[in-house]
Amino acid sequence: MSEPLEGFRVVELTLAVQGPAAGLYLRDMGAEVLKVEPPIGDSSRHGRNKNNETPEGTYGPQFVAVNRGKRSLCIDLTTDLGKKAFHGLLGQADVLLTNYRMPALRKLGLDYESLQERYPELIYASVNGFGPEGPDADKAMLDGAAVARGGMLSLTGKKEELPVLLGTVVGDTGGAMQLALGVLTALLARERFGGGQKVSVSGLGAQLWFQQWELTHESMTGELLERDGQHHCNIRGPYGLYRTADSKAILLANSMTLESWDAFCVFADVPELVFHPKLQTPGGRLGEGLTEGESEEIRKRLEIAFVKKTSKEWDEFLRTQPEIIWERVRNHQEVFEDEQNLVNGYFTEVNIPGLGKRTTVGNLVKLSRTPGSEKGDPPVLGEANEEVLSGIGLSQSEITEIGTVVETAREEAVAAYEKLREN
Repeated sequence: MSEPLEGFRVVELTLAVQGPAAGLYLRDMGAEVLKVEPPIGDSSRHGRNKNNETPEGTYGPQFVAVNRGKRSLCIDLTTDLGKKAFHGLLGQADVLLTNYRMPALRKLGLDYESLQERYPELIYASVNGFGPEGPDADKAMLDGAAVARGGMLSLTGKKEELPVLLGTVVGDTGGAMQLALGVLTALLARERFGGGQKVSVSGLGAQLWFQQWELTHESMTGELLERDGQHHCNIRGPYGLYRTADSKAILLANSMTLESWDAFCVFADVPELVFHPKLQTPGGRLGEGLTEGESEEIRKRLEIAFVKKTSKEWDEFLRTQPEIIWERVRNHQEVFEDEQNLVNGYFTEVNIPGLGKRTTVGNLVKLSRTPGSEKGDPPVLGEANEEVLSGIGLSQSEITEIGTVVETAREEAVAAYEKLREN
């Protein structure tokens, strides 16, 4: 069965998450993705658990998660032969995908301005931390920096305390989503109108994308939203997280019918909320017309009610009420075991050196006629050098020289690191 991006070649010059996650989506949809790595490899190969360590002989979880199914080439781009090889790859590529900072790309002669005339059909797709223009265009970024600057952290946590860091890398993954979307749009534009172009997105921009509602609300009302603990910053009333008797948590969103709300109030033993005049409609139960004081009083009553029953008791009752929108907060082990994730094929297995088969997130976009698919394991560093470089016309002696240069540079880097550790 044909795949939507079958026949497209992507050259990926990336590290960490924000660039590689975009390349992973393109790979799942059928594109060939050639990941070009420096002599020591993508830094995420070598660590990223809580101790920032990975057992010898295997890969870091971050690398595994966003690089499965790709081909790896190990090339020193600071050498003339390395540059020749890379340009050979670009000559056969549809897309160059990168999250390197622009000063480094300019130094290598790999900025868009240096490449656009030589490769007029190439889609040059770049993602960075804070956007392609302005005083901080070249500023370094890790996920939390984009989330902090984009304002999302101002809305998480309790009012009287510091903001709470999010539990995952939404800055990086958001930028990756935008990058993949930009690449697909540019490929469609090339198909319709001809010619390549530059795609520019950022982790900061992705944060604004995630907060379109909240930012527009503030612009229209002049009201600065504030973090509201276990509740949404822009929704009054019941909507929020509630502790249960066994110290688990339930998210209560809304009751879509009055009948389901009545049943909930009876089970929760809060009969006074059945007849609350402002909770008689779905909109009212999402805070329409509620004052802040009324909202706080409703929440206090629900907090007392929820903590009287276990999460199992709440789960069993709420499953009988299809018009109540709710969920039990699950840990990752429960997520791995969740039937909904399993029947929808949201996970896949990969083979990891030293560990064997392990589970990771699979292809989540399902197309009925041209579905993508997971393409295999994370690549061994440089495993595709011989095959791919010979395919772009390099001689065997040139390929051997590239390997020798890379090995020497790697040994020097390891020696420097060991010396640093000793000191």
